[in-house]
Amino acid sequence: MDSVSRLVRLARLRGEIDVRCLMAGGFAIDHPPAGPGLVPFHLVLAGTCTITSAAFTADLKPGDLLLLPQGDAHQVTTTSDQRLEFTEARGRSFSTRRTTGAAPELDLFCGHYRVDEGAGALLFRLMPRVVHVSLDQPALALAEILRREATFDGPGTGVIVSALLDALLAMALRSRSGRRPDTPELWTAIGDDVLGKVICAVVDRPGEAWTIDRLAAAASMSRATFLRRFNARTGTTVATLLTGIRMMVAADLLTGSDHSVSRVAREVGYRSDSAFGQAFRAALGVLPSQYRKQIRHPEPSSGTSSNGPQ
Repeated sequence: MDSVSRLVRLARLRGEIDVRCLMAGGFAIDHPPAGPGLVPFHLVLAGTCTITSAAFTADLKPGDLLLLPQGDAHQVTTTSDQRLEFTEARGRSFSTRRTTGAAPELDLFCGHYRVDEGAGALLFRLMPRVVHVSLDQPALALAEILRREATFDGPGTGVIVSALLDALLAMALRSRSGRRPDTPELWTAIGDDVLGKVICAVVDRPGEAWTIDRLAAAASMSRATFLRRFNARTGTTVATLLTGIRMMVAADLLTGSDHSVSRVAREVGYRSDSAFGQAFRAALGVLPSQYRKQIRHPEPSSGTSSNGPQ
């Protein structure tokens, strides 16, 4: 299994659409901060819009997917001076906002990915604050299927839409920034092929002794050159990325296997249970044994949960 596929599987994502916007004219719609375990996204299939937050402004065109890994509050706007009324109707799987009295100029899906508090949260924590990707032709073909399924909105739509959104995210994670020069490179699709092979090796074999010197040798670089190039191309440090990948695998093993904590530690490259426990708690806030107990035997919720950001 390739590294992107493995990361998406480890993250245990569940993509959902909250609102489909079929809009004309100008509007401004505010999105509050996302709750824990929710990563908002916006996908444009037709028309254009602008998304702004306190930290960024992004202009989206057809085929653009924007992710907000930190769940920042943001606003979706269009620039037309014409202000039109719109209605919102709830369907089987999501709501649809539709301008009244005018043909839609914008076809925009607003939704979120639900991620578990272990591997999924760590994956998005290793990403930039905003991820803006222009989808390639295969991804656009999937997006068109998504559009058709959303129009149908009948039995099975929920699970089909979720599968399509997961596939679109995988395609986004392997997209290189060459398609968008203003977008930082995602380490999941590193444009530097040499560094990319090194990172793939870490994802495939997290339990090996990946020292900086060994990684530099694998990349045929000096230690200083490797560190400089790695930080510049990935936007993070070797230690942060290595620990993040290892903790993602560890979280998956703790919940998906009966391996002892000691064996999980060895599987992800730790020879000391205490060192593994400290690293795991620093990443996820609890010790490995506590994490396993929380995931396998969660406390019953005392209130109702939200269906996601609107």
